[in-house]
Amino acid sequence: MKPGFRTTHAFIAACMTAAMATGSAQAAEVAGIKLDDTVRLANQDLKLNGAGIRYKAIFKVYVAGLYLAEKKNTVPDVLAAPGAKRVTIVMLRDVSNEELGRGFMAGINQNSDRNEKVKYINQLQKFGEIFASIPELKKGDILTTDWIPDTGTIIHVNGKKVSDALPDPTFYNALLKIWIGDKPVDTKLKPAMLGEKPEEQPRGNT
Repeated sequence: MKPGFRTTHAFIAACMTAAMATGSAQAAEVAGIKLDDTVRLANQDLKLNGAGIRYKAIFKVYVAGLYLAEKKNTVPDVLAAPGAKRVTIVMLRDVSNEELGRGFMAGINQNSDRNEKVKYINQLQKFGEIFASIPELKKGDILTTDWIPDTGTIIHVNGKKVSDALPDPTFYNALLKIWIGDKPVDTKLKPAMLGEKPEEQPRGNT
């Protein structure tokens, strides 16, 4: 093999290695928070479906990202999607467990009718107890709510498991509706999680 060929071959190989390394490190960035393009959950590779900012009045509260096995852009498709699912929340300010839990419970109540809630009332109660046990969430803390097939809903804070499995799939869909239901907690976060480009302009909803 000629020296020039070896040099060219080595250069191409180095470029390919660099390109592959760059690709594996890609992440979406929202409000300065980087979210992985893919995550591994329950032996599945999940893709970032969409992400955006939760505002309260003019204040940024957290970044939320939705992960699915395949990207979906309608609510029925997201709710019906098979396999594992994840919502990742990264706090942008300090929030008490009471405030965050109250907001989540309000989101569930606003997007689930009475007959639905009867089916998972026990899990709803346990969900409230989970937030009661979590200390104040600080800026930069990460909360994940995972749906794991044949297991249930599992919640982690900064990688630490804080819940037993909540097995009813309709309960996990009730959680998803907090952000993508008919009355989402933030009207501009919903389309962002469904794959539209996130907006960072403040708005007046509470």
